[in-house]
Amino acid sequence: MLPQIALPDLFSELVALLVVSAAAGAAAIRLRQPVLVGFIIAGIIVGPSGLNWVRAADQIHVMAEMGLTLLLFVVGLKLDPRLIRSMGSVALTAGGWQVVLTALASLGLSLVLGIASPSALYAALALTLSSTIIIIKLLSDKREMDSLHGRITLGILIVQDVVVILAMIGLSASVGGASDHPMMQVLGLLARGAALLAGIALMVLIVFPRVLPLLARSTELLVLAGIVWALLLAALAGHLGFSIEVGAFLAGVALASTEYRESMAARLISVRDFLLLFFFVELGSSVDLKVLGAQVLPAIPLSLFVLVGKPLLVMLIMRVMGYRARTGFMTGLAVSQISEFSLILVAMGAKAGHITADAVGMVTVVALITISISSYLILYSHELYECLSPHLHLFERKTAHREDGGVPMELHGPPVDVVVFGLGRYGTGIVDHLEARGRTVLGVDFDPQVVKEWNARGRLAVYGDGEDPEFATMLPLSSARWVVSSVRDPRVNRYIVHALRHAGFSGNIAVAADQRDTIEFGDDDSSRIVLAPFEDAAKQAVDLLMEAEERIAREAMQKLIHAISEHYIICGFGRMGQQICKDLARQGVAHVVVEDNPEQL
Repeated sequence: MLPQIALPDLFSELVALLVVSAAAGAAAIRLRQPVLVGFIIAGIIVGPSGLNWVRAADQIHVMAEMGLTLLLFVVGLKLDPRLIRSMGSVALTAGGWQVVLTALASLGLSLVLGIASPSALYAALALTLSSTIIIIKLLSDKREMDSLHGRITLGILIVQDVVVILAMIGLSASVGGASDHPMMQVLGLLARGAALLAGIALMVLIVFPRVLPLLARSTELLVLAGIVWALLLAALAGHLGFSIEVGAFLAGVALASTEYRESMAARLISVRDFLLLFFFVELGSSVDLKVLGAQVLPAIPLSLFVLVGKPLLVMLIMRVMGYRARTGFMTGLAVSQISEFSLILVAMGAKAGHITADAVGMVTVVALITISISSYLILYSHELYECLSPHLHLFERKTAHREDGGVPMELHGPPVDVVVFGLGRYGTGIVDHLEARGRTVLGVDFDPQVVKEWNARGRLAVYGDGEDPEFATMLPLSSARWVVSSVRDPRVNRYIVHALRHAGFSGNIAVAADQRDTIEFGDDDSSRIVLAPFEDAAKQAVDLLMEAEERIAREAMQKLIHAISEHYIICGFGRMGQQICKDLARQGVAHVVVEDNPEQL
């Protein structure tokens, strides 16, 4: 037990809490661990099991909820409504089966471990849920929320939220806060949900088009309005019987189709990260090490199920749905922990008298174990897949995959001059200018909807993830002069360069980066260039490619000529040059032709 220190006031307590959090976060980074684990440890240090500094629990809880609200709001801002329509069926199918299969498997495991029936039921539902805040924070840090597995994971989380809301409604009658029949509560919740969606639709159609342009005259006012809208809708959703996460998420989705979403999201990230610190500190401070010690033994097999069995079930579901093993693997690892709502759910069960404090402690231990370990699994998911991919053939289909839109990519399709990774605004501009110069371009993107739209317009595009080490071998690299990455993530570009080198690509490579010196191509970088999207507009980027191509060709020709010894050099392959070559060939004289007309060559 650490010596307990009394702090004089709330301000001093918060300052001390931030100092400990900063030190623990720095230590975590130094040890190459996720910073959020450092914040959880800081919460344990300042909590009742440590220095017992957390007196203002209510204030910390409010700031933690505000951080959670802004996190879901920013996620909603980045979610195009068209994506909801296209991914709705996938989310419902994957999320529904994940809940059913995980609940059944965890219930069976709990009964085998000798856990009593009421506690086993609660444990099964608790193990089914996954932590929205942990997953979204880590995927956002890795810039994978827009990836296919990120979007499928988000859909699964939404389905889980619906399930836990319904479960809490059912429990509320037992706790004693409601007198209506549970079915009437469900019907009332559906009615309130419909009214909430109708109100949001009116705001989007009538209020926002008139108010947002006025607010946008001041960036500070626009950001403040976004925060107010997120908190207001979160509070309203809470009063209507939903979670604040649902309200915050819908608030972001409501603004996702406006032109101001990028400006809001960019300026809210630092505020969001600061407030989220209090969520992790609160989570750590709620840990009572004395109570948890006795529950470690039964918690270990349950934790192993969450960390291993739950991802395997998700991979099986994804395989049946037609997705690649890699997509299923990334999605499965993302949900390999239990949720903060799991703790709320078992606490409600204990309050209702359904389960004992021991069951609550057991689920809390599982939460701590799985959240800590799954953070590393998510952060190093690509490295893990590269190590385990030879053993995942069971989850790989031999037929067309859903990512390809049901059409397998032809390994020996039409020859292309350039392969462009990333079909966003910058990548699309590069493709437009390359095609205007007569180059045949194959686009690659990890958003199946973008690939589908490109193919519908008659342009060449395939689904692919630059971080997939096997993907480069499926590209028509033999005819490509250039591979261009418009993605500004150095980690993704390193994967692409490594995969291209492994696939034997000997052509030219260009990658986008925020800083021109952030990418290392290896020993031979003579045919590699770095594009700075903020400096190089799409047209200027293509100009750089063409200039580099001419320079590389000249250098290659000069090296060739320099290496030639005891050869005649014929400049020009017109009628006279052809006759000279015939005469030299008859005499067996070595010679080489230099000609700038490709048709003559």
